[in-house]
Amino acid sequence: MDLILASMASLLAGTIDSIVGGGGLILVPALFAIYPSAPPATLFGTNKSASVWGTSIAAWQFSRRVQMRWAVILPAALAALVGSFIGAWVVTVINPDFLRRLLPFVLLAVLLYTLAKKDMGRTHAPRHAQGRETLLACLIGGTIGWYDGFFGPGTGSFFIFLMVRVLGYDFLNASAAAKLLNVATNVAAIALFAMKGHVWWHIGLTMAVANVMGSLIGTRLALKHGAGFVRGVFIVVVSALILKTGYDAFLK
Repeated sequence: MDLILASMASLLAGTIDSIVGGGGLILVPALFAIYPSAPPATLFGTNKSASVWGTSIAAWQFSRRVQMRWAVILPAALAALVGSFIGAWVVTVINPDFLRRLLPFVLLAVLLYTLAKKDMGRTHAPRHAQGRETLLACLIGGTIGWYDGFFGPGTGSFFIFLMVRVLGYDFLNASAAAKLLNVATNVAAIALFAMKGHVWWHIGLTMAVANVMGSLIGTRLALKHGAGFVRGVFIVVVSALILKTGYDAFLK
């Protein structure tokens, strides 16, 4: 029964994550509720071992329908992978609790800015020459990759927001690119968790099947309804993240 519940949560998480990220908002609390006596690191590692498959499938699905800027995105993905490794190492020597109280306010600023700029992310119009765009994308990948390794909540939303705001992508193209960067950060995290024995592979692989199914559903919805739909889901997910991180920081 526990595995069925975890798989159902993974299906829903895969659907949301494939559109705008934020699947961890669903799956991580579900795993903590289903397996309350498990070490947190094991649940985080198991979550990553499942979600990376859905994210990978979403990246592949998007790449077939969206004109991916590979010369920009691949270096950014490498930067995200390196940044995630460094962030994961830093968290072993520095306590990340100082980010816990700051994060809700950062997410609130992202939400308010997105709501104020009603046309932001509706039109795909990259605004930089390729060399500068690649450099900026690598800075985004490395910085948010570091954040994902160090702390984590809202990583996909930050990737999307910065690609829209800084690079001039629309929400659909930003979501597509963010998937590849998220795959890189997840691979880095899984490598570290696995080396320390913090992955339940038998549970993770079962949840991965459900996560892939959810990813296929979410990707199809995003591609069918376009940037406006992705923007709407982005607003909902960021709002939920504000509530969740605010509760964790000030009320829990």
